[in-house]
Amino acid sequence: MNQAFQLAACAEMLWRDKPMEWRVKRLTELGFQVGLWNWPDHDLVMLEKSGATFSIMNGYLRGRLTDDEGAAELLRTARETAQVGKRLGVARLNLHGTGLGEGGLPVTPCEAITGSMWLKARDTLARIADMADEEGVTFTLENLNLPVDHPGVPFGRAEDTLALVSAVNHPRLRLNLDLYHAQIGEGNLIELCRSCLPWIGEVQVADVPGRMEPGTGEINYAGVARALFAMGYRGPVGMEAFASGDPEAALQAFKSAFTL
Repeated sequence: MNQAFQLAACAEMLWRDKPMEWRVKRLTELGFQVGLWNWPDHDLVMLEKSGATFSIMNGYLRGRLTDDEGAAELLRTARETAQVGKRLGVARLNLHGTGLGEGGLPVTPCEAITGSMWLKARDTLARIADMADEEGVTFTLENLNLPVDHPGVPFGRAEDTLALVSAVNHPRLRLNLDLYHAQIGEGNLIELCRSCLPWIGEVQVADVPGRMEPGTGEINYAGVARALFAMGYRGPVGMEAFASGDPEAALQAFKSAFTL
């Protein structure tokens, strides 16, 4: 058996009754890298001293891709976040089409995307990539599902995030390909991985329905893992999922699905 991928898990979604310091330590003891959400929610000194390897965290605080005001705020808070990312050694800083508020709903909902919004989004991401080059960090753009969790988010579909990232085509801007969201919104996951492969920075997983660990729903993650390996992918795979029961059992199910 071969652990072909770098495995990580989102600390916010596991052991939710435990302090963050305990969760980060336990994930590290179990051999997982650590994914985080918003850095202002956490004690940075504790994280810095934890000895954890951080795979990904939210790469901005506010802003959006599609207009001048939103782009300026996105650039400003992304640069601020880049400093924190460097301090903690975070491998990837994550972006969305617009800021997310309570319950994952967009701060600025968008029902229709115009051609000028596409062009502005591409321009904003190109500026992010240039800034990332200056700072020596990498950003990812994540796809989100619209029907269940994130209605009104612009550029939510993986088809959209792929179009934007491939148009910018910069090594400091990659895809965070979330297969939970893609299954709800698009499906055809293995072919989606194949289309996205040249631009993938990280693959994230949870099963559908329920957003819990692999094996609790309809996605054949062992098959996805074999296909990713056959394509030549050896990068990070992060479990961004709740545990259906014991978190350590959930992590073991995830690890088993992605061990070839």
